Amino acid sequence: MSKRFTVGAVAAAASLALTVTGLGVPATAAPTSTRTFTVLAEDGVSTEAAIAAISAAGGNVVSRTEAVGLFQVTTDRADFASRATASGTLVGAAEQKAIGRQPKLDPVEQEHLTVTARTKGVANGHAKKMDPLDDKLWGLEMIHADQARKIEPGDRRVTVGILDTGVDASQPDLAPNFNWALSRNFAPDIEDVDGPCEVASCLDPVGTDDGGHGTHVAGTIGAAANGFGLSGVAPKVSLVELKGGQDSGYFFLDPVVNALVYAGDHGLDVVNMSFYVDPWLYNCTANPADSPEAQAEQRTIIEGMKRALNYAHDKGVTLVAALGNNHEDLGKPRTDTSSPDYGAPAYPRPIDNSSCWDLPTEGPHVIGVSALGPSGKKSDFSNYGTEQISVAAPGGWYRDGYGTDSYRTDANMILSTYPEKVLQEEGAVDENGDIVPGAESFVFKQCTADGRCGYYTYLQGTSMASPHAAGVAALIVSRFGKKQGRDGFGMSPDLVEQHLYRTAEEHACPEPRLQSYTTEGRSTEFDALCEGGLNFNGFYGYGIVDAYAAVKSPLKPHVQP
Repeated sequence: MSKRFTVGAVAAAASLALTVTGLGVPATAAPTSTRTFTVLAEDGVSTEAAIAAISAAGGNVVSRTEAVGLFQVTTDRADFASRATASGTLVGAAEQKAIGRQPKLDPVEQEHLTVTARTKGVANGHAKKMDPLDDKLWGLEMIHADQARKIEPGDRRVTVGILDTGVDASQPDLAPNFNWALSRNFAPDIEDVDGPCEVASCLDPVGTDDGGHGTHVAGTIGAAANGFGLSGVAPKVSLVELKGGQDSGYFFLDPVVNALVYAGDHGLDVVNMSFYVDPWLYNCTANPADSPEAQAEQRTIIEGMKRALNYAHDKGVTLVAALGNNHEDLGKPRTDTSSPDYGAPAYPRPIDNSSCWDLPTEGPHVIGVSALGPSGKKSDFSNYGTEQISVAAPGGWYRDGYGTDSYRTDANMILSTYPEKVLQEEGAVDENGDIVPGAESFVFKQCTADGRCGYYTYLQGTSMASPHAAGVAALIVSRFGKKQGRDGFGMSPDLVEQHLYRTAEEHACPEPRLQSYTTEGRSTEFDALCEGGLNFNGFYGYGIVDAYAAVKSPLKPHVQP
């Protein structure tokens, strides 16, 4: 799951009520006294009434998404949030306010870069090569994607939204499958956290990714099987960039909601979400540790995300999300010490499971995915628990294979596409595009005959597990989808979800059920209890996603629970 990462200008969206924006104004345009809020109207309140209430509270509406009652607002009133919350027509207001730029290095996803003594990795996979680097993709073999593509490699009509930091469409493995017509950027750069804007509008061009995370996710889902680089789970589906995350890794309510509404309105089949919505790891309705203003902000995020997820689902989108990298049972959460991660210093917040949500993974209609290492064990960092887990998938685990030569090796993680620019910023590739000494074990470079080069690197996390499941969902739609209307093609997300669960490879809890990771160097805080039986449990959900079984097994009629 991306979180550092655990890691305005107009975006054309014709079907939205008005043009949507990430900030409503360019990131550099607002004076220091002007604050930006995302405001949500109460259910059933008209647009006119909501705008009147926002104006009365001292706000100026700069964009709106009528489908879910969302408004982007600027104001110079210090008491705007409390005034908006006091209005009977508004749920509340969530502010975007910087506390300083965050480093891109994620201690979970890029754990291999934090160690001083490195071991050169060897390929864990034994999959038959279609592309030169496929023998390093043990994840494809674990979910039998190498076999599935012989039956169903994916249908070009099936569209998979990458709701993330962007997608590098110049990458030779992604270029053949990138859908330029549908791709959009909903998240203008915020200079306080993303650094200087690359373009005057602060809205990065479609087909770019200054964070890297989205490009890695996209490769796992749908890198082309073209005899070059590596291939994805569904190598012939269409990839759609839905940039809802900042370059620095933050994901705010307004861009995320607008991306989900857009996905529903434009007929996307699957959307992958490897993040949580900032600034709260858990959004609570009325946590006593929070101020009234913070409580109202979280209620706004909860309601806004629920509406957006319901909207996308009702429009035919299958929603897949990373379960999170906080090594906890989502049904029994620990005290949150990381929130808010933006806008104010974090403070301890005991979490009441009945009134707090990790979003989007705990939102409606979302398929939550836990992460596994090459051994099939739950990765030490992965969240788990019977309350929210749906399925498990390869997400990598650097520390897997304790007692063997594979322990603490790069090859235990997930290899996928990555932007050259980001690798240069991270110091793994020099200005000439060459891999620097010492990085050869975790960065790979492939070039086409005409001189176009693609780069690949290892990451780990539930962010890497979720795209494996999203890829299988895309194969299901490709295999069993039907024409819809004059030009459409798709499949009920409920039916996709049911088939994904039914064809997953069941996996029982390990013995002992209380798993300790102290041998691998973790504290007892990482101890994890697996509850449930063979058919469904807290580590594996309904099982490990199985691409081959998903495309080979006949579809059964949807049965309402």
